[in-house]
Amino acid sequence: QVQLVESGGGLVQAGGSLRLSCAASGRTFSRSAMAWFRQAPGKEREFVAAISWSGYSTDYADSVKGRFTISRVNAKNTVYLQMNSLKPEDTAVYYCAAGLSYGRRTEAYDYWGQGTQVTVSS
Repeated sequence: QVQLVESGGGLVQAGGSLRLSCAASGRTFSRSAMAWFRQAPGKEREFVAAISWSGYSTDYADSVKGRFTISRVNAKNTVYLQMNSLKPEDTAVYYCAAGLSYGRRTEAYDYWGQGTQVTVSS
């Protein structure tokens, strides 16, 4: 079992930055692939970024590539999403996810956090 708690969301102006954190509990964190997804009102949940259990492999949605960076510190059971050059279209609830598989599909992940709201004003 892995429990996930996101933090770091908030309101920011376009062009600004935020860093999201996801604190995990459970003994399998260091062996879990981790990912961030987001869901805007009226839209489906979409993939943002993923990182392998070792941290050596990362993947990003085209919409955030070059602006967002995913990282993890296994010793702290924490995964991060650094978001720079934020745009109004980045506004969404951001969810942290964990699973034994590494990929872009929601089905690859078994555990989900409650989400943290990110709002980017124009």
